[in-house]
Amino acid sequence: MSSIEKCYAICQALGGDYWEEIEGQHMFFCCDICAVEFKNMINEVKKRTGWKTIDEINMTGNYRGRECVALYEGKTYGFSIRFDSKGGIDLFRELA
Repeated sequence: MSSIEKCYAICQALGGDYWEEIEGQHMFFCCDICAVEFKNMINEVKKRTGWKTIDEINMTGNYRGRECVALYEGKTYGFSIRFDSKGGIDLFRELA
């Protein structure tokens, strides 16, 4: 997933000019809040799975909530997530 797709998947924005290094990659986001959301999501998945990193995250949904699948070395982890206005995790639920 390219860095532009990452921000689009979080907030549907195509514009912006915020760059941050996350997981060793220089990534584009529309704003600092979307970068915080992405970092919080990555950290929560790593904490719950014990994975050292994440290869890819596929997301569907919008600001009301997203259903996601994280992938790492052929393993998958499904979850739903919603963020608060500051980029913190408001809801996190594992999907069966």
